[in-house]
Amino acid sequence: MWSLTLSFSLVFLTFVQARVIVDPVAFATYDDDTARNKFFPLAAAAYSSNPQTCLSAKFKNAQLRRQVNVQCDTGKNDICSAYTALLAGNNAIVLSFRGTQGFLQLIEEADKSVFQSQSQWVAGGKVSKYFGDAFNKLWNGGMKDDFNNLFHNNPKFEVWVTGHSLGGAMASLAASFLIANNIVPGNQVKLVTYGQPRTGTTPFAVAHDAQMAYSYRVTHNRDIVPHIPNEGMEDYKHHKAEVFYKESMNAGASFKVCSSSDESNDCSNGLLITASVSDHLTYFTKDVSQWGEAGCN
Repeated sequence: MWSLTLSFSLVFLTFVQARVIVDPVAFATYDDDTARNKFFPLAAAAYSSNPQTCLSAKFKNAQLRRQVNVQCDTGKNDICSAYTALLAGNNAIVLSFRGTQGFLQLIEEADKSVFQSQSQWVAGGKVSKYFGDAFNKLWNGGMKDDFNNLFHNNPKFEVWVTGHSLGGAMASLAASFLIANNIVPGNQVKLVTYGQPRTGTTPFAVAHDAQMAYSYRVTHNRDIVPHIPNEGMEDYKHHKAEVFYKESMNAGASFKVCSSSDESNDCSNGLLITASVSDHLTYFTKDVSQWGEAGCN
């Protein structure tokens, strides 16, 4: 009897110890309804000149704090935009980043300032200097003060970070930045992006994976942008986890979650052809920018 009890105790202890080292992403669960009906409207709202319209249409007790607009770069007219908001009914603070109108053209031209110029990242590794600079300009252009005020007054609220396209890259950096600088604990941050390009190097992806459990990159079928830059170029690599909707994104559509630390061929990386601009512009059957501009109605 003593031997059996000891054996059981050892097994239980081993189980407890194993739980300590389990990858934290295993404790986060992707939910289609949350991504479709909460984070997606927040991402689309960033395309509007008045995000409050989308916020009021989709959430109770939602209040825009401020929308910040900055010039992304010198020599071009690309404007980067983001907003902060308080969702009192959801106990959440929002940081949402917009994709720029000229970003697809920028990608098609393989602009060196986007992908071949990199900068060190606070959490580890390197990121596209273009993406890093764009985030920093928005953060220092007003988002920092607005977010700090919101979080100071609501320290227990979750922080929801989102964006589409270029906005997804900046959202990824924003979530990482908040945690790396001990502004927000990792277990209070939720990140969901749509059509996000590869944002940083392999060490950045590894560091990002270790920062938060709730981190999802939603991809739509043959969307070209998540495959840019090419895997391996300047050591660019996606962080996890990818949520892949093959073909349909209608309500009830099937999807696959690939949470491997390496990009999985079970999701969009396994497609032979990934060259659709239409799939990039359309998520959950909506033209992201047009739907946001129309007030999410």
